[in-house]
Parts: sequence; C-alpha cells; structure tokens
Amino acid sequence: MRKNKITEMKRRVKSLQRQLGQVGPVMRGTVVLLGARTKQPYFSLNKEKKTRLIYLGKQREAAARSLSANYKTLLAIVEEMTLLNMELLKQNAWD
Repeated sequence: MRKNKITEMKRRVKSLQRQLGQVGPVMRGTVVLLGARTKQPYFSLNKEKKTRLIYLGKQREAAARSLSANYKTLLAIVEEMTLLNMELLKQNAWD
C-alpha cells in the first residue's frame, strides 16, 4: 500500500478520535410514539430480549432524541475507525 495512503488513513483515525471527544452524552434506544388516539412519546430500549419503555412527555422528548442521535453518531465513528484500524493493522502500519 502506498505510504501516503497509510498516512491519510492515520490522519483520518486521529480526526475521528477528536470527534469522539465531542459527541456528548449518549443513550442507546429510540423515541417512539405510542397510543391509540393520542400519540405520546416514549423512550424504547431493547435489553436482554426485553423491551423497556419510559414515558417522556413533551419536556423530555427533545433531550431523549438528542441522546439517541449522539449514540448513532458514536456508532458511526466507531464503525469507520474500526475499518481504518483493521486496514492499518493488516498493512502492519498501526501504531
């Protein structure tokens, strides 16, 4: 693999590491709207094959959406870092 390609991959990993530090608080799960007539916001989490729900109300809905979005951002960063680090390791260029 070309040396400048490896250098670029290392630069990208460093950039992703900085982004990780800026993600903020995270919470795995999603905001769902439940109810037959009036849809109400709940936070849903599937843990150990059991769905757990907490009622949010309007006051906590935005915060829950933000926490969930941060988690998705975190996952995307980790996935990209994993692919880059795998390639660097494969090329014996990881340090």
